[in-house]
Amino acid sequence: MGKTPYRIWLALVGVNLIYACTSLFTKTASGHPFLSWPYLLYLAGAVAVLGVYAVLWQQILKRMPVSDAYMFKGTSLIFILILSFIFFGEAITVTNIIGAALIIGGIALNAKS
Repeated sequence: MGKTPYRIWLALVGVNLIYACTSLFTKTASGHPFLSWPYLLYLAGAVAVLGVYAVLWQQILKRMPVSDAYMFKGTSLIFILILSFIFFGEAITVTNIIGAALIIGGIALNAKS
């Protein structure tokens, strides 16, 4: 995690948050009848968010090593956990917390090396 500026690391976390938002759209779409207008609109929202994510992800990869960027992909799982709790009232279990701690621990261990 050497010489990459902190603003790039912050942008990387933000990009993973954007990626996690696709789960909000797809979960909401799944609550509507297949191929109904609301279903298609939420699905289109997911595709739009993925398009923004793809462009921003490429910009991140231009500015830092791929191995460092992929190390942070796990943060999107933590964001999905939090967003699912906030928007859908899904439970956060002890197992979820342990998994999130392992992800953060893995990132921290890799950052030290």
